[in-house]
Amino acid sequence: MLSKCPGAAAFRGSVTIKEKTCPACGREIELFSCDPYETCKCGFIAYNDTQSCIKWCAYAKECVGEEVYNRFMQAGAG
Repeated sequence: MLSKCPGAAAFRGSVTIKEKTCPACGREIELFSCDPYETCKCGFIAYNDTQSCIKWCAYAKECVGEEVYNRFMQAGAG
């Protein structure tokens, strides 16, 4: 059995960066794996859509930690 969920690797250890193109202005938006969203310079909010397990997993708070869990739940991402 695994000691930690492999799906939560983006929340622990090294942080990754994903670039998205802003649909409003075309600029590149850098989304860090540990952040629920990032705001483009034009004001558009891009949500980190790769973090879905926090919302539905019964063990998410234990797995990623209370601080990360609360940040994602308050932002409505996931």
